[in-house]
Amino acid sequence: MQKLGDTATFKSMQNIILEGFDPISAGGFTQLPNCVLNDPEISLSAKVIYAKLLSYAWFNDLVFPGQERMAVEIGAGKRTVVRAIAELEKVGYLDVQRRGLGLTNRYILHYKVKQKGKK
Repeated sequence: MQKLGDTATFKSMQNIILEGFDPISAGGFTQLPNCVLNDPEISLSAKVIYAKLLSYAWFNDLVFPGQERMAVEIGAGKRTVVRAIAELEKVGYLDVQRRGLGLTNRYILHYKVKQKGKK
C-alpha cells in the first residue's frame, strides 16, 4: 500500500514530522473498539479483518482494498477474508457495497452497530 507520505510533494507539505520514532511507531497503529474485540459472537479472523479495514480507513479516509491484498497483508488465505467479511456483515459491523465486476468492494464500517433487519 503506497502511503500518502511517500510522495515528495506531500512530504514538503507535512506539518507533523515523526523524528526519533522507531519504525513500528512511525508506521502507525490501529485501535480496535472493545465492542468488537470482546464480542464472543465473532471469530478471531473477523476481528482481525475489522481492524485491517479500520487501518485502511484511518490511513486514507477512503480506500478500496481488495480481498486478496488483505489476505496477503495479514498472512491469511482469501477464503478466510471472505468468510470474515461475511461474518462482520451478518452481525452488522459493516456493510459491503459491490462496485462491479473486476472492481474492489467499498466497505462501510459502522460507528454504531446496526442489527440486520432493524432500523
